[in-house]
Amino acid sequence: MDGGRTLRKQLARLLKPKLYVSHIFEVSLEHLTQLGMKGIMVDLDNTLTPWNSEVLAPETIAWLKAAKGYGFKVCMVSNNKGERIDRIASFLEIPFVARANKPLRRAFIRGLEVLDTKPYETVVIGDQVFTDVLGGNRLGMYTILVIPISRIEFVGTRLMRIPERALLSLIRRPD
Repeated sequence: MDGGRTLRKQLARLLKPKLYVSHIFEVSLEHLTQLGMKGIMVDLDNTLTPWNSEVLAPETIAWLKAAKGYGFKVCMVSNNKGERIDRIASFLEIPFVARANKPLRRAFIRGLEVLDTKPYETVVIGDQVFTDVLGGNRLGMYTILVIPISRIEFVGTRLMRIPERALLSLIRRPD
């Protein structure tokens, strides 16, 4: 048995998103419904808003409203802390998990508890492979990677983008 091939398959299973799009609002809610999804866990920084910002694009707000209209339960899961998350979640009228410590399993388990969904019927949408995609894939969730909204981000995230770029070069980038 080829150990290298096995390792590559395991890494691909953990690090490759099921879908890769430019923006959250490009995700087809109809497609998620057809897949049997019931819950959506969404990251905050550089997925819904630019990093450390409270600015939401009108298309993002409309997409989240439409998701709720489709019957999806939506929850924001963020490693960030503070009042900003609370304000954004309140504005969007969705629950949130702050200081989540993604990609730890408990971060996603907390999100599942908030959503009251099972992993196989839950979507994770985020901009980072080593937090959002890895954590969601470890629990068997449907993972969607988006291109970060902004190039401005936390220094630790910037460092993780180096190996992430190498990995993403193997995955077809959205147009």
